[in-house]
Amino acid sequence: MQLIKISKARYRSHLRYVFIACIALLAIGSLVISQTLIAFFPNEDGSHFHWNLSGVMLTSIFIAWCLNKSRQHPFMLEVVYVWELKQALNKITRKMHNIKKSAKKGDVNALTALQFSYAGSRLLWELDDNAIVMDELAIEQLALDTLMQKYQLSIDPNNYTQSMLDAF
Repeated sequence: MQLIKISKARYRSHLRYVFIACIALLAIGSLVISQTLIAFFPNEDGSHFHWNLSGVMLTSIFIAWCLNKSRQHPFMLEVVYVWELKQALNKITRKMHNIKKSAKKGDVNALTALQFSYAGSRLLWELDDNAIVMDELAIEQLALDTLMQKYQLSIDPNNYTQSMLDAF
């Protein structure tokens, strides 16, 4: 996965529209479906929980289908990229303990995964204005830079591939 610089304003604007559309679709769709089901299949007890739940579930499935179908649309470029970046970083984070141990031994794949993780995290945190943990990230990056100097390596985070994690 390549790290690309994206516009914070454009990303936030598009993400806001996607969230608002999903919330509106969920509210309207679940009400329409559940009320239709209640009209066709009324319950004498007055409890329509299962029809309401069915409406929410069917609408959620429809929203997921719509989001999946619109992944390639230019409007969704930043939103999908950030979502995929978060998934890639989560996969690294789950194996971070083993990656750090291997990095201390000079494993190039581990060092590349760490470099990608730190650069990707910095990109995400800048998009979200999350400055709280930037100092911790700078400390981790300095430790990684020290390791790369020790092993005389220069690592580009864009060389990272998910298959590098298979060894950990």
